[in-house]
Amino acid sequence: MLSMIGLVGGLALLIYLTMKGMNLLVAGPLCALFVAIFSGLPLFPQLVGEGEANLVGNYMTGFSGFIASWYLMFLLGAIFGKVMEDSGAADSVSKWIVEKLGMKRAVLAIVIACAILTYGGVSLFVVAFSVYPMAVSLFRQANLPRRFIPAALAFGSVTFTMTSAGSPEIQNWIPIEYLSTSPYAGWEVSLIVAVFMMVFGYWWLRRMITKAVASGEKFVSRDNDPVNEDKALPHPLTGLIPLLVVLIISFIFHDSLQQSALIIALLGGVITAYLLNRNYFKSFWDAVSEGTLGALIALGNTAAVVGFGGVAKAVPAFEIAVNAMTSIPGSPLIGGAIAVSVIAGMTGSASGGQAIALPLIAPHYMDMGVNPEALHRVVAISSGALDSLPHNGYVVTTIRGICGESHKEAYNPVAALTVIVPLIGLAIAIILFAFGLGI
Repeated sequence: MLSMIGLVGGLALLIYLTMKGMNLLVAGPLCALFVAIFSGLPLFPQLVGEGEANLVGNYMTGFSGFIASWYLMFLLGAIFGKVMEDSGAADSVSKWIVEKLGMKRAVLAIVIACAILTYGGVSLFVVAFSVYPMAVSLFRQANLPRRFIPAALAFGSVTFTMTSAGSPEIQNWIPIEYLSTSPYAGWEVSLIVAVFMMVFGYWWLRRMITKAVASGEKFVSRDNDPVNEDKALPHPLTGLIPLLVVLIISFIFHDSLQQSALIIALLGGVITAYLLNRNYFKSFWDAVSEGTLGALIALGNTAAVVGFGGVAKAVPAFEIAVNAMTSIPGSPLIGGAIAVSVIAGMTGSASGGQAIALPLIAPHYMDMGVNPEALHRVVAISSGALDSLPHNGYVVTTIRGICGESHKEAYNPVAALTVIVPLIGLAIAIILFAFGLGI
């Protein structure tokens, strides 16, 4: 009982401290300490036998293990995004989209720009950094309340693209290692769910913004708002080609290299972006340096909550919770979806939640004969729902670090689009798989 109080209380404390603005690199270990004390978990490796659970050992194993597995992907994704940004290729693609859609569809332009960059393999964090200047400009011109910018960025990045079939984002690649599937697993169902999330989510976002404008909210400028430089931009095609290169390379090598194919794909994207746009760079090496820094921040925030999850899964209450979730009667996909969703919510990370949940649940469900393609897609979609609670690294970075908003002002629209919409999409996916579609 005390262990369960510690587990639930630690998660609640992590969410509370995040809402109050505490750095995740501090809040993560602090809340892990809370969980450990209530569960009677020894604090240091020196107090237990070799290989036995303890706070520092388990936290740092989770923290460093995630970095060891995903550092190169985060690094190359961030560098790719910065290279696209510095050369003007990302701006060129974004402006081309706006020209085609028109200013009246400014919000849709932001969502599509994020979606194209995300599905092209650009790191989620970098997409937010890259599209934010354009978003501020469009919201200013359309006189829309800026507290909805984080929701527009998040909706275009972490919903219908991040967990869809074929996406080069790591949330779609982690299950491959445990299920021996491909990034295109369950693509028929994935396509239907992605279209639903895109249409329904955009309608909801527009409805929230229209309601806010009707109540008198408008755009308020700030002194530190980014200024769009009036400089020559490359042709939009030279911005789209590197994105296609990432997708094509990841498709070619995914069978032989699995998740490591993403390293080659992103490196290919960086080289292609440089070769096509080398005359437009302000400073290529500065872009590489900034991308590296951005990768470390994103990776650190995510690893901090994965470390919390590493401690959480070592306490008795966690095993009880997992057993309860995987023993839910009915479709095994429902139990798998709930397990991944809850663990992703506890860790505040879709990728971190998968990394913790899959080693525990994949063998269990595979032994039961569950279709691996269906399980892959359900796991991917479910990981992108409760992960977006307030303490999620992407949510914190986007709301506070990039957009300069508070959770109080900006989080509710983000939650509607990145928690509720994916949960509905998840329910649709499970129903479609239950009827045999894509299996």
